[in-house]
Amino acid sequence: MEAFQAAFVELLVEYEVIRFGSFTLKSGRTSPYFVNAGQLRTGDAIARLGAAYAAQLQAADVGCDVVFGPSYKGVPLAVATATALSGSGRDVGFSFDRKEAKDHGEGGTFVGTQPVDGMRVVVVDDVITSGRSIRESVALLQRTADVQVVAVVVAVDRQEKGKTDRTTLAELRDELGVAVLPVVSVRAMVDWLREREVGGRVVLDRAGASAIDAYLAEYGGVEA
Repeated sequence: MEAFQAAFVELLVEYEVIRFGSFTLKSGRTSPYFVNAGQLRTGDAIARLGAAYAAQLQAADVGCDVVFGPSYKGVPLAVATATALSGSGRDVGFSFDRKEAKDHGEGGTFVGTQPVDGMRVVVVDDVITSGRSIRESVALLQRTADVQVVAVVVAVDRQEKGKTDRTTLAELRDELGVAVLPVVSVRAMVDWLREREVGGRVVLDRAGASAIDAYLAEYGGVEA
């Protein structure tokens, strides 16, 4: 695991974004872990989150002109990622969409940098579940202008099956023809946290890690 990924996992643990136990998901499935990016709601948390997204873009050597985040959860992600990129000498725009187009003032659907032809755009979101918000974001951007969506960055890849035996991330990558980059995958996070002390305590013991291994063995998808 890269240093920025390890720091990111520590962030998720510190703010209880990742929790271990028994959780009932919207699907009715019982999961041994739960990811709630809504826990990242302070200046420190969002700054470190943006730094992790920027580091992932740099590690993948992805250049862009603007970072787009779908409203509402993607708004602070886009701002924080653009801010972090500026700290490494890459000054890029940020943009997010309004839920309803504005017909007065500057008007339009977008706040921040407006998409224009030829622009390279990175889409940021929190966690891939169905991929719906990412699909909608890419479609919105491409309806607006002849932009190139160069990558999608998300916090955590749950690595669960999508509509087929493949992961949602793999399906989304091939459907959109775009690199989909998670800062960390669930398997990598579990391997790193397994019986490791973080903040003076073991966050994920052997039994908890084994429960996640069994869950992914049943519900995990094929990466390729």
